[in-house]
Amino acid sequence: MVGDLALLLLAALPLMGSPGPATLSLAGMAAAHGIPRSLRYAVGINVGTLGVLLLIATGTTAIVLGLPGMKTAATAVGGLYMLYLAWRIATAPPVGANEERSRLPSFLGGFALAIANPKAYAAIGSLYLGSRVDAQQGIHATVAKVLVLAFVAVAVNTTWLAFGAAIAAVLRDPRRARIANLVFALLLLVSLAPLLLS
Repeated sequence: MVGDLALLLLAALPLMGSPGPATLSLAGMAAAHGIPRSLRYAVGINVGTLGVLLLIATGTTAIVLGLPGMKTAATAVGGLYMLYLAWRIATAPPVGANEERSRLPSFLGGFALAIANPKAYAAIGSLYLGSRVDAQQGIHATVAKVLVLAFVAVAVNTTWLAFGAAIAAVLRDPRRARIANLVFALLLLVSLAPLLLS
C-alpha cells in the first residue's frame, strides 16, 4: 500500500499543481493584496478543496450531478463566480495602495471558488478513482488516500500563494501591478475554457 500511496502522491503533484482557477486566483490575490490580506481567502480555498475531495470520496458528487439540471446549474454558477473573481483580480489596486479602501479577499469567496472549481473535480476525481489504493484494502487505505490528496491540495495551494506574494515585491510599481493583475485575470479566464466547453 505504501508504494501505491507514493505513486498517488507523485501523480497528484503535477495534476493538482498545474494552473487552474483556484491556484491562479491564489497567486493573483497574493500578488494583488499580499499574503496577510489573502490568508482568509486561502483558507477558504483549502477548506473548499478538501470539501470537493470528501464529496468525491463519499460518492456524493456523482449523486448530486446525476440529478436533472444540476450539472448545468453548477457549471453556470461556477462560471459566473469565476468571471467575477477575474474582474476583481484585474481591477485590484497595486499592493499597498488604498489598502484601507480595497475589499479583503474573503474566506467565503475562496470556499465558493473551490467548490465551484471544475478542475478540482476533474483532477481529484481522476486521481481518487484511478488510484491503485482502493476500498478492498480496508478503511485505513481509503483514509490514507484521502490524506495524501488533502496534503497535496494544501501544499499546492500554499505554493501558489507564496508565488503570488514573491512577485508582489516587484509589483509595487502601479504599471507593473496593473499588467500582472490583468495577466492573472486573463489566465483565470483561459482556465475557464474546459468549464465552458464541457
